Amino acid sequence: MHDKFIPKISMSDSLIDTKLNTNMMPVRMDAINTDNAIPSFGEVMKGMVSNLDQTTKAPDQVMQDVILGNGADVHDVMIAISKAEIGVNIATQVTTKVVQAYEKIMAIQV
Repeated sequence: MHDKFIPKISMSDSLIDTKLNTNMMPVRMDAINTDNAIPSFGEVMKGMVSNLDQTTKAPDQVMQDVILGNGADVHDVMIAISKAEIGVNIATQVTTKVVQAYEKIMAIQV
């Protein structure tokens, strides 16, 4: 995965002191400022889908290289297929978790 799709948020920078008298360190989180350097959720998902698309198209390209004799081997094809399969499995699991989180949020009574 490319680093440009991973949100870069420093949680420690968002902590501010409070006046609460507790046994723990009295801090709370300040509002997280949106910055152009931090991609939105949609951009992260779009980047992940783009990477998945490239990963699933890779076995076809490697197979063409094997057929044309461009230095690829059958093992390279199998590795590319395995990477594509793992990528699809991860994408399916992430999609399921996002839908489950959405359903839990929608079930919260206000």
